[in-house]
Amino acid sequence: MIGRWTFAALAVSVAIGLGLTAASSGATTTTSSHYTGTLPDGGSWIADVPTPWNGTLLLYSHGYGSTTPADSPDPGSQQDLLNEGYALAGSSYDPNGSLWQLGSAVRDQFETLSDVEHTVLPHRPTDVIAVGTSMGGLISSLESEQAYGRLDGSLTTCGIVAGGLQLGNYQLDGEYALDHLLAGDSIKLVNFTGSTGAADSDNSALEMGTVAAAAQNTAAGQARLALALSLMNTTTWAVQPGATPPAPNDHAAQELGQYNTMFGPPPPGFPPLTVMEFVETGRQQIELAAGGNPNWTVGVNFQRLVDESPYKPEIEALYHAAHLNLNADLHSLTRSANIKASDRAVAWMVRTSDNTGRLQVPELDMHTIADQLVPVQQENYYRNTVAFAGRSELLRQAYVDRQVHCNFTPSEIVAGVHAIQHRVDTGRWDSVWTPAALNASATASGLGPSAFIPYEPARLSGVNGPFNPFRQGTW
Repeated sequence: MIGRWTFAALAVSVAIGLGLTAASSGATTTTSSHYTGTLPDGGSWIADVPTPWNGTLLLYSHGYGSTTPADSPDPGSQQDLLNEGYALAGSSYDPNGSLWQLGSAVRDQFETLSDVEHTVLPHRPTDVIAVGTSMGGLISSLESEQAYGRLDGSLTTCGIVAGGLQLGNYQLDGEYALDHLLAGDSIKLVNFTGSTGAADSDNSALEMGTVAAAAQNTAAGQARLALALSLMNTTTWAVQPGATPPAPNDHAAQELGQYNTMFGPPPPGFPPLTVMEFVETGRQQIELAAGGNPNWTVGVNFQRLVDESPYKPEIEALYHAAHLNLNADLHSLTRSANIKASDRAVAWMVRTSDNTGRLQVPELDMHTIADQLVPVQQENYYRNTVAFAGRSELLRQAYVDRQVHCNFTPSEIVAGVHAIQHRVDTGRWDSVWTPAALNASATASGLGPSAFIPYEPARLSGVNGPFNPFRQGTW
């Protein structure tokens, strides 16, 4: 069985003490003091405060897979931000129970802010900016909606900004298509509960990998894999080192890129799991947190999903090459879809893990364009969610021409902090969020390369949840 892991690519493991302590540590151009503390739910927090301090506190939310506190996305960015005078703080969230910690995360982050303001900092911060990575990007975006005077701005990186419910729904659409069309509805897809839940989710992922490997050897299998993986919004630019983006009309290469992304070896620095293994074991953790299965296929119109999908040309071309009837497969998927959600679990996800778009503070989002875990299309969905709420002026989005989830350089992280700091200080975005300005800022930092580009993410496939900024309706 695949064990539970610490996702080192998304969270920094930090040794902490019990209670509130402080220790001085040297930095390249400044000194800083390190503090730790505890929260009422058993969570813990850390903070690092430089001397001199510039008056801004960055409240950092770490990603999925860690139960230890972190106050920055990586050690390099941590030191660079301290050198610039930023104070840093962040919590573990509640370390008990599930790794999907949305039930406590926003509360724990604001309690951390209060503790740090009252016990660590020499005076109240001039500005507080939320920063988040991956699941932490969702948390920081939720903090933006629940600021109530406690935050001044937010920077989300590779965030699950379409929300947890959408994440599970479009993933389930693709898993169901793979199971129904290639495995004869033989694979367990949901309800990973009880003492065998973790093992069951591991086994389901391995079964999908075996089925996919066999399918990849035939034209018909490749066509059906293209359909299933496209429903999951899988990038066509494979995340393995040396892979290049496929040509727009090279549909076979696009499918191969999707297959290698979902079932191939992980990029360097990631846990030894395929993306499908990560998705399935993550589903078990979300069900554990939500108290049941929050996702469904009942009522999903798969013909409509493909008609609205940016992957439609690839799917149609491969079905044509394989002499398969796409309409027949889509009709079968729609007719046979019977997975129902738990109302209680859906309500928990909507309450804890979904955005409303009602931002209270300015927010800058950053995303790599070939993200194997949180597809960049989530930013399209989120932009429309914020627009539907009438808060578009508060949101800006920036894109990095690079593969791999959360694969930002320290210079890009620092440039993002500078951009949101400018918006907070001046009350104007000006041009600081544009690729040219962000690249110039990254270059001026002297911290390494940057690759911000103009980019328009495609529509997110599978927008079938209770709130849909594209098409109003109920689930």
